[in-house]
Amino acid sequence: MYQRNPSTQAVPVPLPLRGHFLILFLFFFTAAGLFAAPATAAEFEHWETEKGMNVLFAPAPALPMLDVRLLFDAGSSRDGDRGGLARMTNQALAFGTAELDADGVAERFESVGAQFGASAARDMAVLRLRTLTEPDWMETALSTFVSLLADPAFPEDDLARARRQTLQALRQERQEPGTLASRRFYQLAYGDHPYAAHPLGTENSIPNLDRDELLRFFQEHYTSRNGVLTMTGDLDLDTARQISERICAALPQGEWMPELPPITPLTAPVLEHIPFASEQAHIHMGTPLLRRDDPDRFPLSLANHVLGGGGFTSRLFREIRNERGLAYSVSSSIVPMSVEGPFVISMQTGIDQAPLSVEVLHSELRQFIEHGVTEEELAASKANIIGRFPLSLVSNSEIVSTLAMIGFYNLPLDYLETYTEHVSQVTTKESRDALQRRLRPEAMVTVIVGGPEGLFGPDGLAARNPSPE
Repeated sequence: MYQRNPSTQAVPVPLPLRGHFLILFLFFFTAAGLFAAPATAAEFEHWETEKGMNVLFAPAPALPMLDVRLLFDAGSSRDGDRGGLARMTNQALAFGTAELDADGVAERFESVGAQFGASAARDMAVLRLRTLTEPDWMETALSTFVSLLADPAFPEDDLARARRQTLQALRQERQEPGTLASRRFYQLAYGDHPYAAHPLGTENSIPNLDRDELLRFFQEHYTSRNGVLTMTGDLDLDTARQISERICAALPQGEWMPELPPITPLTAPVLEHIPFASEQAHIHMGTPLLRRDDPDRFPLSLANHVLGGGGFTSRLFREIRNERGLAYSVSSSIVPMSVEGPFVISMQTGIDQAPLSVEVLHSELRQFIEHGVTEEELAASKANIIGRFPLSLVSNSEIVSTLAMIGFYNLPLDYLETYTEHVSQVTTKESRDALQRRLRPEAMVTVIVGGPEGLFGPDGLAARNPSPE
């Protein structure tokens, strides 16, 4: 029998009331977790299962809950020429087993107040489970979770519905200028690299995905050695180990996927305007930049916080929105990934201001790279990031997600323990040097969606080449 803290034993509920009661029960315990004192960030255990899966576990006895994240190197970067395959495979795991259909799976989780979820991005596919740790209820949730891994059915009726829903989502995207700008940015920034493809796939690829392909993708990618398991909750270490072995037993051993190909660096500006009938222009400007394990991560992340990641206090917000009044919104972000993830400046502006806004964005970026951050800006960013860090590890869900990032990207096991030290040690010189080595303002992708054809004059966007003056 699974062991947990006896002081948090839950009271059994008559079965007819159990589903609705447990959902409320779980909700209130989740909310209570926001005010509970979290475990120290560095307090987690790490081991490898008999089948070779890395496991990270953080005990959290304050609440009678268990959060599980199961990650695989099975994101859309593994689609090949079958766009949308990874995402649909991941989605289809909820469609049931040979013994239990999709409705039965949902009802089984609901009957014990458990929550199951699945998602796929470019790097990874993720399965999520949240359950109460009352032994019988947790057993029902875990046995259902494991059955989806051991014996997925991928029923054709559900797959047909998923294809229809995905096609509808793709058609809807064509009506969203911000989404169009993001999708086109990835295509232009990553070229022939797997990151260029959108996880949803395309309207041409989705109708051709069949059950055999999904089953083959699942068997090749959802394996113990290609996965990482993280758990946070009211369990002792022996029970956590038992659960990890049980989950791995449902999977073939397999091997970790080969590394993704390197990114081909941009050598010239890429500029594109997509006409669109809208009141605002959506601008995306940036380049591939940062790996998760990148030695420049902290200097560049702090620089980005100053530039546009720090909200109302950032340079872009101050200069472009407040001083010039050019933007409804403007920000910058860095998304570290297995290989260089994107640095992106995103901006929304009026159609008539789009041409000037593009020029101003490039000018601001050139100046930022040349001069870097000031001592005052760096100190303020450090204080903000270090101050927010403990708040990012308050809930079980946040802790288990952070452990998942550490495990999946093979970050040092002392990453949490040393995080604030790494942030505090960055200097203005290190930040400026990293900017000047890694960002080339003359080799950026700029995508503008919105406004009529000819918005940028008779010579088009190329006439506004942002090469250095």
